[in-house]
Amino acid sequence: QVSLVESGGGLVQPGGSLRLSCVASGFTFTSYAMNWYRQAPGKERELVAIITNTGRSTNYADSVKGRFTISRDNAKNTVYLQMNSLKPEDTAVYYCNTRWQTVVRLYDYWGQGTQVTVSS
Repeated sequence: QVSLVESGGGLVQPGGSLRLSCVASGFTFTSYAMNWYRQAPGKERELVAIITNTGRSTNYADSVKGRFTISRDNAKNTVYLQMNSLKPEDTAVYYCNTRWQTVVRLYDYWGQGTQVTVSS
């Protein structure tokens, strides 16, 4: 059974930093890319960052480029999101996600989310 468990959210002042973690289990972690999404109140869920299965390639939403860094530790089945220079508009629930497509179906898994609030 696939499980994704996020942690590390909280309240932080503008300009501050947080590091989110997502521990994965129930699938071959080293085989799949991992994603971080976020959803702010009243807004659609948006893709924040992607990392390939090896960790060699990453990609970011324009809104977080230069401030957020996605990384993974395949020995610990964990993906991270380091968030620096946080802004009030980064306030959202952050979700860990992985998905893969087979011939017969799409597998799409989500964590429960962790709240990040940026406020003075």
